[in-house]
Amino acid sequence: MDAMSRPAVHLVDGSLYVFRAWHSMPDEFHDTDGHPVNAVHGYTRFLCELLEKVKPEHLAVAFDASLTTSFRNAIYPAYKANRELPPPDLERQFVLCREVTQALGVPVLIDHTFEADDLIGSALWTMRAHGKRSVIVSADKDFGQLLGEFDEQWDYARNLRWGPPGVHERMGVHPHQVADYLALCGDAVDNIPGVPGVGAKTAAALLAHFGSLDALLDRVDEVPFLRIRGAASCAAKLREHAEAARLYRRLTRIALDAPVPTEADALRRLRGEVDAMDALCERLRFGPLTRTRLKALLS
Repeated sequence: MDAMSRPAVHLVDGSLYVFRAWHSMPDEFHDTDGHPVNAVHGYTRFLCELLEKVKPEHLAVAFDASLTTSFRNAIYPAYKANRELPPPDLERQFVLCREVTQALGVPVLIDHTFEADDLIGSALWTMRAHGKRSVIVSADKDFGQLLGEFDEQWDYARNLRWGPPGVHERMGVHPHQVADYLALCGDAVDNIPGVPGVGAKTAAALLAHFGSLDALLDRVDEVPFLRIRGAASCAAKLREHAEAARLYRRLTRIALDAPVPTEADALRRLRGEVDAMDALCERLRFGPLTRTRLKALLS
């Protein structure tokens, strides 16, 4: 079966699109209680457009339940500690975005121990076992590690799509090396420092030569003989920070065992909830255009 004839499951990184809407939408939208709902308005437009464009039979939107409760915080308390917690106004809007999603009949994935990335990874892994390919709707580079032969990542805002070869073009490593790569060069967004002095190019060169972080650390005595800048000091840093690098990989590797529905049809889009959506439209003071789009998607 070729890639395009495999049924596709669209797995949406919901939190990313809520944050984007929060930052890009003007602060002029308020609900009936006077609370800001600019992120909900922006996110709802995004979700309507996605559903209209793709008409997916199978999809899910994954959300982060919290920035501080994932299993990674227990392993490494500094994980994501550089991020400001969402203000209460945004927390409230996250809940409303989930309500809009569910009212449209779209399955929602959320968990207090696992992050949205892990829920997407676990759903992709489960659906792959049922012969389905996945399209991950996100711009986040971490997802590169999940892409199998038939999968794609779709940066929706830029309308860029890529499969495993695109991961190599972007990062210089193959999908199975992405977690090792991020452990070596760090990931500033998640407050993961990486090995001092090892940048993106060096990390990619080391993995091209050794194949994996484990092989690199086992054969670190070979590093001074490689044709990379500062090879000797790089080897010393790798020896000194070997345990830290292994720890960072536990943070950068997306979990595949998060609790997600496992039946083949689990992520099928359901019939929407018209009454719930009508109530949300009133509460959120959606304009006539958005209401028309929502009504069409529910019919």
